[in-house]
Amino acid sequence: MSSMESLAQLELLCEKLYNSRDSAERAHAESTLKCFSENSDYISQCQYILDNASTPYALMLASSSLLNQVSDRSLSLQLRLDIRNYVINYLATRGPKLQPFVIKSLILLVCRITKFGWFDDDKFREIVKEAADFLSLASQDHYFIGLKILNFLVAEMNQANAMPLTLHRKIACSFKDQFLLQIFQISLTSLHQLKSEVPDDFRHEPLSLALRCLSYDFVGCPVDESSEEFGTVQLPAPWRPLLQDPSTVQIFFDYYKVNDTRVSKEALECLVRLASVRRSIFVEDPSRTQFLSHLMSGTKEILQTGQGLADHGNYHEFCRLLGRFKVNFQLSELLSIEFYGEWIGLVAEFTTKSLLSWQWASNSVYYLLSLWSRLVTSVPYLKGDTPSLLDETVPKITEGFITSRINSVQASFANDPSDDTLDNVEVLQEQLESLPYLCRFQYQNSSIYIINIMEPLLQAYTERSRLPAPGDANELSVIEGQLTWLVHIIAAILKIRQTIGCSQESQELIDAELAARVLQLINITDTGVHAQRYQVLSKQRLDRAILIFVQNFRRSYVGDQAMHSSKQLYARLSELLGLSDHLVLLNVIVGKIATNLKCYAECEDVIDHTLSLFLELASGYMTGKLLLKLESTKFIIANHSRETFPFLEEYGCARSRTTFYYILGFLVFMEDSPVKFRSFMEPLLQVAINLEATTDAAFRTDVVKYAFIGLMRDLRGIAMATNSRRTYGLLFDWLYPSRMPLLLKAISLCADEPEVTTPLLKFMCEFVLNKAQRLTFDSSSPNGILLFREVSKLIVAYGSRILLLPNGTNIYGSKYKGIWISLAILSRALCGNYVNFGVFELYGDRALADALDISLKMSLSVPLSDIMAFKKLSKAYYGYIEVLFSNHINFVLNLDTNTFVHIVSTLESGLKGLDTGISTQCASAIDSLAAFYFNNITAGDGPPSPAALNLARHIGEFPTLFPQILKTLFEIIIFEDAGNQWSLSRPILSLIMISEQMFSDLRAQILASQPVDQQQRLSQCFDKLMADVARNLEPKNRDKFTQNLTTFRHDFRLKNIQA
Repeated sequence: MSSMESLAQLELLCEKLYNSRDSAERAHAESTLKCFSENSDYISQCQYILDNASTPYALMLASSSLLNQVSDRSLSLQLRLDIRNYVINYLATRGPKLQPFVIKSLILLVCRITKFGWFDDDKFREIVKEAADFLSLASQDHYFIGLKILNFLVAEMNQANAMPLTLHRKIACSFKDQFLLQIFQISLTSLHQLKSEVPDDFRHEPLSLALRCLSYDFVGCPVDESSEEFGTVQLPAPWRPLLQDPSTVQIFFDYYKVNDTRVSKEALECLVRLASVRRSIFVEDPSRTQFLSHLMSGTKEILQTGQGLADHGNYHEFCRLLGRFKVNFQLSELLSIEFYGEWIGLVAEFTTKSLLSWQWASNSVYYLLSLWSRLVTSVPYLKGDTPSLLDETVPKITEGFITSRINSVQASFANDPSDDTLDNVEVLQEQLESLPYLCRFQYQNSSIYIINIMEPLLQAYTERSRLPAPGDANELSVIEGQLTWLVHIIAAILKIRQTIGCSQESQELIDAELAARVLQLINITDTGVHAQRYQVLSKQRLDRAILIFVQNFRRSYVGDQAMHSSKQLYARLSELLGLSDHLVLLNVIVGKIATNLKCYAECEDVIDHTLSLFLELASGYMTGKLLLKLESTKFIIANHSRETFPFLEEYGCARSRTTFYYILGFLVFMEDSPVKFRSFMEPLLQVAINLEATTDAAFRTDVVKYAFIGLMRDLRGIAMATNSRRTYGLLFDWLYPSRMPLLLKAISLCADEPEVTTPLLKFMCEFVLNKAQRLTFDSSSPNGILLFREVSKLIVAYGSRILLLPNGTNIYGSKYKGIWISLAILSRALCGNYVNFGVFELYGDRALADALDISLKMSLSVPLSDIMAFKKLSKAYYGYIEVLFSNHINFVLNLDTNTFVHIVSTLESGLKGLDTGISTQCASAIDSLAAFYFNNITAGDGPPSPAALNLARHIGEFPTLFPQILKTLFEIIIFEDAGNQWSLSRPILSLIMISEQMFSDLRAQILASQPVDQQQRLSQCFDKLMADVARNLEPKNRDKFTQNLTTFRHDFRLKNIQA
């Protein structure tokens, strides 16, 4: 410990590292001590600290430093074995006296070494036996440490760590097959032994171990930890005897009765997993029935006594346990249990009580409702005469659910009206997911119950609309909240058309009855006093619910086939409301859309919901054609100014403008009428003319800027709607040439204002995109060239100004965002296939050269670290570089050597990144470069071109450029799980073709880094790689190499599983 004056000084530093509240002091201690975790020469010093230090923080430093060293996977086999043996002996001799956090750190160290060395030496696999030895010692503390070792070991084996996923899976499977069942048996034995006369902390450890065993990833499909739900637990067949043993289930029910809630909750979690075990593990039906009977008996006792359910954690897990019964067992199997009637009655009573205490159990009731919905959907498939008793229980649960939601409005309003379930779309969807199945089980009764609640509310709401003043605002908000819940409930019911126990025709009639109440409500919401309440939160929630209802109703009853298959519904709607067909109904819907867009100027949420519905209607083939027949649609198209729709003026709703004009453009282009298009564009034309007439000095004022920003957003929406050559031509002729100077003027005057340049650049990015071959001009038309010249002017004007601006605090918003959009514009224009770029050089036009020059300067102005840090920037940059290398490689090769090498080195960085799309783009660019070298230099026949000479000069100055990239590509193929292996194989072959010597040197380098006993086999892998591969880059030869590379990768990695 030459760098330290004494062990005492180190202990003082450790104390500061872990305990100091001074961040500077902690940082100094961390920088001083980091050598222990980074330098393998300090491993012996870590051992010295463990042997001699007196403070737990010094021990923690040594343990965590060793863990970091081991995790780097660079230590020799013998050193890892020595560390492992030392730590296990250390735990055996000094473990009982150590602090719990030090014990955990040391155990994690042992488990990490064990996993990383699993296939390196059989001694690593002795850890289960050594942990069992701890259990056999007389000391309770040793017993506790032994269980902890097994606990941490199972957890470590079940997570991927910093190792390739395939290697992790092989280790995890090997561990599962050899030891997991034995460890689970140890946990069960420990549970029986520790059942009484030990502290609850000790009981927690074997329970936690059992839970980890049952939560193991048995089939290589890890569970989403962010989700509370999981699928079937795929226990292997050798576990069958344990499941058939009644004591296995019973021990967890026994532990549930322990007073410690942490213990009881974990016991329930184990039972949830046991209830989720795959059905096929039981070979015979009687054993499965016996297992189910034990589960039902245990839950029945809990339901009868209510023990432990006052704790929220226990309550939640118990609901999950009940929810699993119908997931894994059939209704007929439940009915076969002798006490089913008593059990189902208790579950129904429990569910009803849970619904009444919704605020306390809101996240748990979901599992109960899903149980009941699965039960009722199974009734049609039930055979035999045994009564399911669902006819008596389900209606009560359905009514309890609806009543609880209606009552919750008053309660939430009294507490905090801003914190409401109605504002949380995900929670709302979760709560309503199971309801349709319950309602449709006895649909007639459920619908009558809903209507009986809704009718008085509708009447009260109608009467309030006729009053001269709103009156009691709180009372009106409660009525709106209750109506909102009912609309959501009806919307959820109509979303699912499933017949259970009654005919399709009768279901349609009931659907009509419920829908009529909501459609009646639509007519009331915007009349009288209610038309003054658009700023009120409860009114906004009600309108959002109505929009969701309309979306669900439209999907079921409006469309190509719906009219003919829904005659009963429309006949009933005609009787009730005079809505005889879906054209009349659509007119009501579009009228509501228009009203929302007119009245909700400042509520972005309602505007977004409304536009989402409008887009859904417009983009449907049948509904889109029908919309054009409606007067309400014609009104919107003819009056799309900000005077009619004030939300267009709201800066907060600026993004919605693009969606609005995308929808309108979609509808206008459906009619195929240039006259109607020009008429539609007239308001935008007036805005453009006014902006063109504005002086340069006035252009930077807020009023003018906002008008221009709005115009750009509107035009982008219309450009998005042009999906054919004809519709694109209409917009192009409107813009070019008369409107283009305005765009150039704006970007020249406001280059330093991202709020102006971003909408402009995004519009241009959409305008130059050749989607669906819409940018196809006549053979005699110069429009493609003219469009690119305008693009070039904009890019040059923006780039030349943005490069001069200083970097601000928000560099992404002020610079990088504009740069990446500019690169995206140029990339789309360069690969759009509507410009013959040879024309520019032929006629001395600088448009292409200037655009390439300024775009390269912009991309080089961004440090590589920033390119990799911002996802959108990196995608645009690498997309641009790929286009340059594939279509304009001469431009790249004519750059100076340092710039060329910098660009190629960024490609290597992109290959190493985590984004597969970027990696593929980089591989394509490298392939283009290497193929150019091979075709023009290595295999070139004639005199080399100037570009080829430049490339040869670049490589001559940096001879390691290609070998380094080839090495990187091979490392990715061999050691990583790349999802784009086909793309990576292309540049590998091109680089190998350039120089056989380069490939031979790399091969020798890779072989030298591998264990001596593996080198001969791996050398044969390299021989097979080039088998039957000719010295050319023809497509067939490339495909053969790709096949060989796949085989090479598989064979090379086999060394990882050789034990």
